[in-house]
Amino acid sequence: MRGCCSVCESLKQRCPRPRGLLNLVVTKACLLALLFGLVWSVTGSECLPGGNLFGLVVLFICSVLGGKLMGLVQFPTLPPFPPLLGMLLAGLLLRNVPYVTDAVYIDPHWSSALRNIALAIILTRAGLGLNPQALVRLKAVCVRLAVGPCLVEASLVALVSHFLLKLPWVWGFILGFVLAAVSPAVVVPSMLLLQREGYGVEKGIPTLLMAAGSFDDILAITGFSTCLGIAFSTGSTWMNVLKGLLEVVGGVVAGLVVGLFLCLFPSDDQEELTETRSLLLLGLSVFSVFLSHVVGFAGAGGLCVLVLSFCAALGWTRRKAPVAAVVGRAWDVFQPLLFGLIGAEITISALNPSTVGLGVACLSIGLVVRVLVTFVLVHYGGFNLKEKLFIAVAWLPKATVQAAIGSKALDMAREAGDQVLEKYGLDVLTLAVLAILITAPIGALGIGLSGPRLLHLQSPDAERGPAPPDGPAPPDSPPGEKDRVTLESKL
Repeated sequence: MRGCCSVCESLKQRCPRPRGLLNLVVTKACLLALLFGLVWSVTGSECLPGGNLFGLVVLFICSVLGGKLMGLVQFPTLPPFPPLLGMLLAGLLLRNVPYVTDAVYIDPHWSSALRNIALAIILTRAGLGLNPQALVRLKAVCVRLAVGPCLVEASLVALVSHFLLKLPWVWGFILGFVLAAVSPAVVVPSMLLLQREGYGVEKGIPTLLMAAGSFDDILAITGFSTCLGIAFSTGSTWMNVLKGLLEVVGGVVAGLVVGLFLCLFPSDDQEELTETRSLLLLGLSVFSVFLSHVVGFAGAGGLCVLVLSFCAALGWTRRKAPVAAVVGRAWDVFQPLLFGLIGAEITISALNPSTVGLGVACLSIGLVVRVLVTFVLVHYGGFNLKEKLFIAVAWLPKATVQAAIGSKALDMAREAGDQVLEKYGLDVLTLAVLAILITAPIGALGIGLSGPRLLHLQSPDAERGPAPPDGPAPPDSPPGEKDRVTLESKL
């Protein structure tokens, strides 16, 4: 034994152990190889090139890198481009690069499920970020802003696409509601940053846009689901319209019930309160979206998520900040998947140049009318000219809802095996991607540039109000708030 110890000591002196960067690289490589070996031993060919797990991992890594690279593209006096644009382009490249396309395969069912999870998470973030006091004060203009531009743009796009793209009326409205939704992925982080810096806080403009944007999305999703049911249904049209109204009522009622449950359980005296609340909130939000599809009321899921997260935030008061930080970290994971997956649905070689050109014309006409209608509808909301201009500009970006529902019509057409409907579905998906590529960077840059110039600056402390009567926030609240601000700055 002593001889062995002496030999080991001699080897240590003659062969020093690697340290620093070399040691780190070898360690990480071994961990990755071990992880791959474990997954391969369980799933087999699924984690090899051409398998579903391999495709998801490659797509996620490329989307994250694309988002990072897009964030590095900066011009003097201009804010950076939104990372979601780089994520979308990464998926688009993976789908259209020869040989890579064959290796990166993603099961359509997995793709649809991941997009629904991402939609639930971003709507949860929007519900947690609403300010109830400002929402009550601005309820009239909020309703006008949520309903008016969405319905006008959807109807106009349906009219124009019917004559330019030769889409049937019901498919024109499907396209219209897909394009009419504003993007929470662009608007919500931008409004939270402006709210933190104090721009427009006095009149509640950030809260107005987050609240109206969320309801705008719900209206668009509900209209889309109703028209989709009409397009693929053989039943009565009036019954399908009634079903859409029932989805709205059912989503609100279910959200109120679940939100009340989250206010009561878990109680404030339990350990690991933030972790438990975060798991319950995210789990119930995702479950609501999937359950709505199972029971045949797809439009109710998103509205339920928004209402339950808003009600939960009311019950948690200022203690919602750590939960919002956890939800933000979940969005950091699913955002690259969402936009990478929607980009991977487009095959450039299969696109019709005429469809692209006429589609851009439809989109442009809808955007111009949307800006004008938005400016008119907030005319009697107590805002000055600069604030009305900012609200109109902030109502431009489209991304999240287009990515989440843009391919659903195509998926249903493929399941039905109808080539004519499949062509219509491909047109809808193509214009959804074009809307993201065109409006997301324009809207993000417009908000970043016009916000500090058009909105009044005020400290956000006045909007937060006094501490709740049951005492100050727990010790973990400030770190949670710090994490939330950090995540918002990354977005």
